[in-house]
Amino acid sequence: MKSIKYILFPALAGLCSACQSADTGTKTAEASAETSVTITEESYGKYLTEIAADELEGRKPFTAGEQKTLAYLEREFKVLGLEPGNGNSYVQEVPMVEVNTTASPTMIIKGKQELKLEGRNDYVIWTRRTDEAISINESDLVFAGFGIVAPEYNWNDYAGLDVKDKIVLILVNDPGFYEQNPAVFKGKAMTYYGRWTYKFEEAARQGAKGALIIHSTEPAGYGFQVVQNNWNTSRMYLDSRGKETYKCAMEGWVTMPVAEKLFAAAGMDYKSIMAKVSKPGNKPIPMNLKVSTSMQVKARYDKTSNFIAKITGSQRPDETIIYTGHWDHLGIGKADASGDSIYNGAVDNASGVAGLLEIAKAFKNQQTQPERTVVFLAVTAEEQGLWGSAYYAENPVFPKEKTVANINMDMLNAYGKTKDIVLYGMGQSELEDYLTAEAKAAGRYAAPEENPEAGLYYRSDHFNFAKIGVPALFIGPGIDLEEGGKAAGKQKLDAYYANTYHKASDQVHPGFRMDGAAEDLKLLYKVGSRLANSAEWPQWKAGSEFKAVRDRYMQQ
Repeated sequence: MKSIKYILFPALAGLCSACQSADTGTKTAEASAETSVTITEESYGKYLTEIAADELEGRKPFTAGEQKTLAYLEREFKVLGLEPGNGNSYVQEVPMVEVNTTASPTMIIKGKQELKLEGRNDYVIWTRRTDEAISINESDLVFAGFGIVAPEYNWNDYAGLDVKDKIVLILVNDPGFYEQNPAVFKGKAMTYYGRWTYKFEEAARQGAKGALIIHSTEPAGYGFQVVQNNWNTSRMYLDSRGKETYKCAMEGWVTMPVAEKLFAAAGMDYKSIMAKVSKPGNKPIPMNLKVSTSMQVKARYDKTSNFIAKITGSQRPDETIIYTGHWDHLGIGKADASGDSIYNGAVDNASGVAGLLEIAKAFKNQQTQPERTVVFLAVTAEEQGLWGSAYYAENPVFPKEKTVANINMDMLNAYGKTKDIVLYGMGQSELEDYLTAEAKAAGRYAAPEENPEAGLYYRSDHFNFAKIGVPALFIGPGIDLEEGGKAAGKQKLDAYYANTYHKASDQVHPGFRMDGAAEDLKLLYKVGSRLANSAEWPQWKAGSEFKAVRDRYMQQ
């Protein structure tokens, strides 16, 4: 989930190696020639300042700030002339549950010798289940490699392994990172299979009672202190009552030193295991260890809402392009040194929601109505785990088979115009080629993320569209500043993550620049306009883990 990404301090640089044909450039020019783009830094700045104002109380779900935010969005989209996107309503209710876990301070491991692990320091656990009490009583511990089932990579860590009602111990990231070989998964770049969220989901599909991931800072991309922030806190999930699926009783992490002790207790050499585990054909094995611990659980049910507005297409109204950005932030919390307790979330993500309004305005100012329907979806509960977009993906208002593309905006540029615009997850879909062509036409360039091993493509709301097969584009702010170059841009970006991200200081201030985001929004508008006024269907690229999903239902 997104709450991890501030640890990564990404330095984003380098020219995109993606190429585009002459045909791409021609079609881009034709699509852009219809109308001038009416996106301005003044208009964008007005929206952003209003959304990040103290009056909206930090926009936390389940609070008065949510109701004020939804009312603001409805008013402003109505002023622009957009229709409700969910029948006669602008909202889609998202039922959720808040699960507060109090874990046992100890975990006992029994084998030839007994290990007593200390909660928070040695392990961090929680549960998705809403039972009042969770008991793990001498459950078998099984090492399951990376915990991955990936047919397209001919990889199955669970092949021939019975983990039903057992606890699986699994490695973070995927084999490609450990091999540093582009021929293994995607080499250094993390795939979906490397994400911790996937590993817990797959363990549940395999019937495991619990899953523990071995933490290691380099392949995880963040230190164990980030994991420790989850000790005995509440976590939010979609309310699955009435359509329950199996969930592991326990999810969590253990430290690397603990993992080494576990392998030693099992009579296994950790270093020799690590030398083989990322090789094809390696078989995980039982550890002949028993795990015991417990948790107390409190659950609270409530509802929050996604916001949906649309411009109906004139020729193919059943085909949609969906722009997304999450409206939620952290609300009112602990006061900082200045006494400010409102977490305004100006960059994260008032910027993206302001972008939705600004792009909607640009479409309404077109001389002609778009041929396809253009949807503006402001999702909820991103900060809690991408849940608003997850709910939409499970309950789409517009069928996924007719959804042409998703373009997501999360944390736009706040420090000035750049020559570059960053593409997260480069190599995923043809939407990247569309953006690259538009950037070139504007005298700019598209750059890949410098740290693809961090897996940022899997950490914002577009990811839930990708999971159901919809080609999804996610951009980040460039660092090649027109005024100061890459060194200055990197310094400003790093300073934001170090000093402002998820703090009360993320608010509009005298040094907050609107011009860089406005230029990026023009590119995103032009990509969407090209799609909205053509019969093109961008595809996933060969090697994308989402291609098979899209191909399967589009063929049907």
